[in-house]
Amino acid sequence: MAQLDRLLSHVISRGGSRLHLEADQKPRLELKSGEFVDLLPNPLPAVMVDVLAGEVVPGGMKAAWQMEGKAEFEHELAGETFRIRLGRHGEVPNLVAEYQGPTGPQAVAVPATAPVPASKQAPRPGGTHGHPLAERLFSALLAQQGSDLHCTSLEPPLVRVHGDMKELEGFGPLEPATMLEMMEAVATPAAWHHFQERHDADFAYAYEAGGCRLRVNYFMDRVGPGLVCRVIPNQIPDPDKLGLPDPIRRLCDLAKGLVLVTGPTGSGKSTTLAAIIDLANQKRHDHILTIEDPIEFVHPRKGCLVNQREVGTHTDSFKSGLRAALREDPDIVMVGEMRDLETIAIALETAITGHLVFGTLHTSSAIGTIDRIVDQFPADRQQQIRVMLADALKCVVSQTLLKKIGGGRIAALETLFISPAIANLIREGKNFQITSAMQTGRSYGQKLMNDALVEFIKDKKVEPMEAYLKCPDKESFIAACKRAGIPFDLRLGEVEG
Repeated sequence: MAQLDRLLSHVISRGGSRLHLEADQKPRLELKSGEFVDLLPNPLPAVMVDVLAGEVVPGGMKAAWQMEGKAEFEHELAGETFRIRLGRHGEVPNLVAEYQGPTGPQAVAVPATAPVPASKQAPRPGGTHGHPLAERLFSALLAQQGSDLHCTSLEPPLVRVHGDMKELEGFGPLEPATMLEMMEAVATPAAWHHFQERHDADFAYAYEAGGCRLRVNYFMDRVGPGLVCRVIPNQIPDPDKLGLPDPIRRLCDLAKGLVLVTGPTGSGKSTTLAAIIDLANQKRHDHILTIEDPIEFVHPRKGCLVNQREVGTHTDSFKSGLRAALREDPDIVMVGEMRDLETIAIALETAITGHLVFGTLHTSSAIGTIDRIVDQFPADRQQQIRVMLADALKCVVSQTLLKKIGGGRIAALETLFISPAIANLIREGKNFQITSAMQTGRSYGQKLMNDALVEFIKDKKVEPMEAYLKCPDKESFIAACKRAGIPFDLRLGEVEG
């Protein structure tokens, strides 16, 4: 029995004429006298109205309901017929069920208005179109406080909430044709052209109704088109809320050098970098230049002039944008991702020539980051790169996100500040000794990932098994737990006792 049928039964038993459902309002029964009666004590949220409608809308009309937000059909309950009209006012769904009387001949669903092709819709500011289904999906993503939206052909949409994937209620499987129409409407012309040619594309979408931006990726797989959207708040992240320690905040005061923020995909690297760049924007009077793919956090002018360039839109690649940056008189350069040997080499040269360079890498530890950079180069250049790194590198911040006890996520940070002793170890290729140097230099802000994880466990912020699964060196993590008096039993996945 559909959940809506429980409300419709009141229409029959109480001699009503219509049931009215609207988001954030109490369900109301309209009597034949014209009076209204509340059926529930509390209002229904928008997502619940969508769920109630989604359970009864005929299968052949679901695509039109998702895209256009309009549908009209007949629904039968216990030998009685209702005419149901679904609609939307902006993003607010509503449902009206009018009692028709005892069931007659088999009712036929009334087709909804034909969808308007994306190519004929009015253009949105910035060269992209709006689309009703996209707006509903983005709204539901924010309502669930999700970080990512996943849409795959022939599957219901899913959102990632606090690290876990969950299905969005009120949406059925997405047809490939519906997906393509929505994707064309949302994409910039350049991104759509790139997707048609290469079957993948990246761009940023300004979701004005939600007060945020979305980093969007399009792709094709074996069943059809798909997309993933990540939420990027319009508000620059607050270092206090992120829990950034003072040594990391002071990185914005450096005059020159290379600072790297590393971690796996989705670990919050962009968020940490945005907070540091914003601190520099507030405290300094310089020129900040960012090269991103795509532009994520938008930095308004505060104390600094900020120019943000997007790969594929404003420059061909990271390396070409970084090479051009040397002629654009920057004081601070932020490279969204150091993907290849040439980009890394130019970033090092930029740092050595007197600029402050921030960049990201997909590595799991601070020491592993140094190895990764050196190993990118041919053997005959590696010693030269070690010398350049020893001179240019100022700090490596390696981070990972963990699920908090009680909900939400928290970032564990490993911080490697390059002291003269550590610079000498890098120059001599003795990276295996850096761990010991970090343990003896904690007063300077050095912190190993295992120490950060153990602190979270002792403060009851993170479960031991969650920390174990996210730590890069599991054997040393277990040893660190024992030293801290945390008898972690791997077989049980929890603290003993």
